[in-house]
Amino acid sequence: MASTLLLALVFIIDLIAFGLAVAAEQRRSTATVQASGTDRYCVYDKDIATGLGAGAFVLLLLSQILIMVASRCLCCGKAMRPSGSRAWAIVLFITCWVFFFIAEVCLLAGSVRNAYHTKYRDHFSNPPSCATLRKGVFGAGAAFIFLTAIVSELYYVSYSKAKDGGPANYGRDTGVRMGNL
Repeated sequence: MASTLLLALVFIIDLIAFGLAVAAEQRRSTATVQASGTDRYCVYDKDIATGLGAGAFVLLLLSQILIMVASRCLCCGKAMRPSGSRAWAIVLFITCWVFFFIAEVCLLAGSVRNAYHTKYRDHFSNPPSCATLRKGVFGAGAAFIFLTAIVSELYYVSYSKAKDGGPANYGRDTGVRMGNL
């Protein structure tokens, strides 16, 4: 019951983070060149995408912390029984961290770059370079949030299956029987 609630909570947090990342992609800052006499400068629109990207960053971090605390980060606690579930848990654990890292880097880099607005003035005839965030950075973060959500849920299910088996019973002969002598 508790694991079902945890999975539901993590899914909802990941869903909100995904929505924030998609919204950040749609609301990236744009710039236009304005002229004032001989000076030309960049004027940026509102900077809401930075806050949305940072919110997605924090929510994804929260969901990853919840999964890792619930599973004791795979390395702390009782040993899991040898099975296919344990093998899948290990593979999904590594994959989950890789996807998480990529998503966090995309969201953090996108938020920082979107917040950076140049105040460049050009006194010559060329228009200034109005640097903005490249299209697709928050979208890549959203895609990796989605992948992290799926893999972390599968990881926790595999971990739970491997953990719930109790001690392994091999059912084999474990030594030399001396009772018949």
